[in-house]
Amino acid sequence: MSELVTKSVAQEQQEQKIETRTAVQRIAGFTIVATAVAVLAVLVAVAVYAQDKYSLKSPSGIAFSDFSGYEDWSVVSSARTDEVLKVIVVNPTMINAYKAGIPGNGQPFPEGSKIAKLQWKPKKSTEAPFVVDVPDVFAQAFFMEKDSKRFPKSGGWGYAVLNYEAAADKYTADANSPSDCGHKCHVAVKANDYVFRPYQKR
Repeated sequence: MSELVTKSVAQEQQEQKIETRTAVQRIAGFTIVATAVAVLAVLVAVAVYAQDKYSLKSPSGIAFSDFSGYEDWSVVSSARTDEVLKVIVVNPTMINAYKAGIPGNGQPFPEGSKIAKLQWKPKKSTEAPFVVDVPDVFAQAFFMEKDSKRFPKSGGWGYAVLNYEAAADKYTADANSPSDCGHKCHVAVKANDYVFRPYQKR
């Protein structure tokens, strides 16, 4: 009789272990599935955002996708107005042109040269031990692209202004910026192939 009781207790303990193991496995499986769903949701959100960003096209015909990878381009200059802080970055084609002496040597920038002027609203730093303005909210991207076939009437350069809405985390093409507006502003530096910012040697 005691052997039967011992076997019965042992069987119950074995069944409880199996049930516990199964429950833990279910929880682990659910956690893995939930994590996978969350990761997938983030990836889809990023993909949708990237697709939205790079599907933009300005009234001048310049596409945001023409400037894919601008975040990794070289900084050549910066500027400051009362309203915005500006950082000017250029693609490798333009860096090579600068190093070859353009525009100082009187030669035009080669086809495929691209400039991105990135603009932030400034704020006073609360961390620096001195008074300094630092970038706060990103506001706008101004693009220039050298393509003489596409932009023969504006010195070979195309211009685009893209506004950034921080609250919506979204770019929109500036409808108030006509396709020739950038060119009219840059006529003052026609001798430099319409480029304002010189390469700041370091």
